[in-house]
Amino acid sequence: MDQTPQTAPAAATTPAKPRSELAETLRFLVKLAVIVLILRSFLFAPYSIPSESMLPRLLIGDYLFVTKWNYGYSRWSLPAGVPLIPGRILGRDPARGDVVVFRSPGPDDHDVIKRVIGLPGDTIQVRHGQVILNGKAIPKQRIGDFILPLTANFDAQKCGASFQDVDAAGVPICRYPRFRETLPNGKSYEVLDQAEIPQADDTGLYTVPAGDVFLMGDNRDDSADSRFPAPIGMGYIPMERIEGKAVVTFFSTNGNASWINPVSWFTAARWQRIGEGF
Repeated sequence: MDQTPQTAPAAATTPAKPRSELAETLRFLVKLAVIVLILRSFLFAPYSIPSESMLPRLLIGDYLFVTKWNYGYSRWSLPAGVPLIPGRILGRDPARGDVVVFRSPGPDDHDVIKRVIGLPGDTIQVRHGQVILNGKAIPKQRIGDFILPLTANFDAQKCGASFQDVDAAGVPICRYPRFRETLPNGKSYEVLDQAEIPQADDTGLYTVPAGDVFLMGDNRDDSADSRFPAPIGMGYIPMERIEGKAVVTFFSTNGNASWINPVSWFTAARWQRIGEGF
């Protein structure tokens, strides 16, 4: 009798090798880092205000978003200025009055924020605290004093004794003379002029070279900017060092918060400043 051939036993299925949870986490973190790098380099980047040079618009403890595409890209668009972009690509000049973040010149280069006052070919001079742009005085109108409460990140040491005061509730404040400047293109902004300081308020005549900009802080007597050569100031700033344009404040704190007191994280926030544009 013929025997029915027996079917060969099926090969054992090799179980799928379980994925390493650590490897998956590392892959996710690498992808996340690449996305953040692209966003910070080419679209948006946060910036925090460390000094009072841009009072009254910017306070110590303000946090801003900076857009990166407005003026093109250079090596300074990338973290730590990695030299992967030659020169400046897709370059566009800023407008007078723009508030820009740039990489300072010198060996201790770092990010700085100032306002654009002069473009290539412009002549600039300061006489008795008034900016003369291309031979014409920029209108400077006295307005109400700028009042800032004294807090942990702006204490009495940062406010000169002659400007210290108290408000109606007895709270210590700093009171500065405030003015409004209006540029020829219609851009208007507030500045502080604390006193007559010859080296800041009476300068020589500057002519902005091709490819550079002339920048000034709004707190005119407390800003190391293009009025002063390095290392005292910054001199003219090459366009390729501009990283982006300040667009909006997304958070602000007066410095009074304590890590061990979560309630202070909210009470120290200056909520009214959130959402302020430029």
